[in-house]
Amino acid sequence: MYQRKRRRPVSEINVVPYIDVMLVLLIIFMVTAPLITQGVKVDLPQATAEPLSEDSKPPLIASVNAQGEYFLSVGDNKDQVLQPSELAVLVRANLEVEPETPVIVKGDRAVPYDKVVQLMVLLQNAGVPSVGLMTDSTEE
Repeated sequence: MYQRKRRRPVSEINVVPYIDVMLVLLIIFMVTAPLITQGVKVDLPQATAEPLSEDSKPPLIASVNAQGEYFLSVGDNKDQVLQPSELAVLVRANLEVEPETPVIVKGDRAVPYDKVVQLMVLLQNAGVPSVGLMTDSTEE
């Protein structure tokens, strides 16, 4: 008589196509991940902080108070609350007249960090090449 050939079970899964798909996804994520990261360019000091020299130009001081309101130390109304668009226009106009003017960010200690970062991004979009951060002296 004749013998029956045994067949392999049909339940085996071929995983090679799944591995190919995973490798393609891995390459896509590796290429797109650096494009997604965002940040604000800040020039960090190389040494301990020192006050501005007296012969330097007076800086523009962009301030944000504890309520998240923006101010700029220009003109007669230094205590006037500014909208972000107004602040950007004033900074851009001042930098067109005096391009070497230093810009300093002054943030209240109670203000959320997000508001300070938004102010720095606003200044960067207004054409400020670098900003300084104003701090209080720890010496008393």
